[in-house]
Amino acid sequence: MGIDKPFHRNIRSHIPSPNAGYNSSAFIRDRDYARNSINYLRAYFIIQGDFEKLCEYIEPSPESLTTYSYRIHELLMRICIELEANLKAILAENINSARQLNMGIYRKIDVTHHLSSYELVLPTWHGPRRLIKPFESWLGAKGYGTGKSPDWYKAYNASKHDREEAFKQSNMKYLIDALAGLLVVISSQFRTETFSAGGDTISGGSSSYHELKPAIGSLFRIQFPDDWADSEKYDFDWQKLQKDTVRFSKIDYDKIDVS
Repeated sequence: MGIDKPFHRNIRSHIPSPNAGYNSSAFIRDRDYARNSINYLRAYFIIQGDFEKLCEYIEPSPESLTTYSYRIHELLMRICIELEANLKAILAENINSARQLNMGIYRKIDVTHHLSSYELVLPTWHGPRRLIKPFESWLGAKGYGTGKSPDWYKAYNASKHDREEAFKQSNMKYLIDALAGLLVVISSQFRTETFSAGGDTISGGSSSYHELKPAIGSLFRIQFPDDWADSEKYDFDWQKLQKDTVRFSKIDYDKIDVS
């Protein structure tokens, strides 16, 4: 048996059924699923646009990974602040009594969203293939959420609190990884939904030029987790469930131990 109602701000695999594709994504557009969904997407698109502008001057490549600057520092700060805003939103719309929010608490979201299983590539990368796993370090020896903070997040904290000594940590490597991390958290809530004001479209095919799947924003390619246990998967018929007054469940983060 799977989970009979979707959780707030949490996408996951669906137990195979005739309408599994529809059931696994249609609920994301329900206004009760997440508060102010479109604003989190807008913030990401603005950040992605600024990153793409930066890449007009610094080519994403092995040679540029140690490049650092005030522009990179500024963008790294904004990305990680937006990342924290998304993580806080996930906790706030579910059940969480912790008042002091930090990466120790945020690691619990890896248990419910499998953040450490996401993989990405940057097609504009100029060099040998680089597979990005932004939250890989969170997959510790004891499982999801039991590992250490990502290096890019440590770099953000270091350069935020001591720019004089840690300024060089605001480099392209950590900037790319942090942006990928933000995209993972966004994707773990909204899959590829952008809440466009235009009409819904149906795609008849997909590009085989790039590996993995298109991600929100069309900058990265992404691989969604495929390691959900059957007990973790969704198992509902959204066409029926959407008529209910209570359509969503809350994750109880107070019961999740990542120590």
